[in-house]
Amino acid sequence: MSTVSAILLAAGESRRMSGINKLMLAVEGEPLLRHTAKTLLDSRLGEVVVVLGHQAEEVRILLHDLELCTVVNSHYREGQMSSVHCGLEALTRPCDGVMICLTDQPLLTAQDIDVLIDAFGRHGGTIIVPTYQGRRGNPIVFAYAHRAEILGGGRNLGCKRLIERYPDLVRTVEMDTDHVVFDLDTPEDYASLQVRLQASPTQSAAM
Repeated sequence: MSTVSAILLAAGESRRMSGINKLMLAVEGEPLLRHTAKTLLDSRLGEVVVVLGHQAEEVRILLHDLELCTVVNSHYREGQMSSVHCGLEALTRPCDGVMICLTDQPLLTAQDIDVLIDAFGRHGGTIIVPTYQGRRGNPIVFAYAHRAEILGGGRNLGCKRLIERYPDLVRTVEMDTDHVVFDLDTPEDYASLQVRLQASPTQSAAM
């Protein structure tokens, strides 16, 4: 069975959220960051590294009692790939694959994560990209063997470019729900989430 570690990106400034740090938005009774981190920990992922940046100390408190590692990206304003690099450098446990996770996907479940882990296990050495009705989503999983290349490629070799560089290694996984393409960027997205969470589980999953 393949071992997959996770890097959870939580360093951004939530610039489209009208001055609110979206990591602290309430999702089912707890802050978004904690909600997402617990989802990862409930899955079959191995090591989980959370990359902090903006308001790092205030955000770190949300994770204080969870079994994961936090690291601060002092260069988070340089973009998301700086946090990916920071997370890759912080991994300490052996693994076959690395999952790059976004904090602002509150509908993701541990089962969704496990589906992607299983897909990576079936297609070792590949890049797993979840899709829903033809739309590419997140999180993606790539082989740990790509780590050195990403780190050596500077900020220019992002996950998207890795996918473009090795199209023959990409395996898409069609998911049963839109969890992998739903994220929180704006207050309108958060309002939409509240509507879904208030609906029945069946209705929420089907939307």
